[in-house]
Amino acid sequence: QVQLVESGGGLVQTGGSLRLSCVASGRTLSRDRMAWYRQAPGKEREFVAGISSSGAFTDYSVAVKGRFTISRDDAKNTVYLQMTSLKPKDTTLYYCNASTSPPCWGRGTQVAISS
Repeated sequence: QVQLVESGGGLVQTGGSLRLSCVASGRTLSRDRMAWYRQAPGKEREFVAGISSSGAFTDYSVAVKGRFTISRDDAKNTVYLQMTSLKPKDTTLYYCNASTSPPCWGRGTQVAISS
């Protein structure tokens, strides 16, 4: 069974940067598309960024495009989300997702941006 553990969240000021990590255990995810989502209290979970199994293709939500970068290191079974130019509206829980069957989710890491 695949398990995902996110880390790297924290509190930073507006304009700052954070790098989130998602480490997978249980099996290799080198053949799976990986993604980051976020969810604020009382709101639906929203897509943030995705990366193909090969790493050659990435896609981003309009809200983060140009500021966030998703990458993967299959040797470490890890996916990253580099976040720059952070804004208070980026404050929420961030979740890692693996397009396994069924889909796998981590428990999330909290990101807070102070104004």
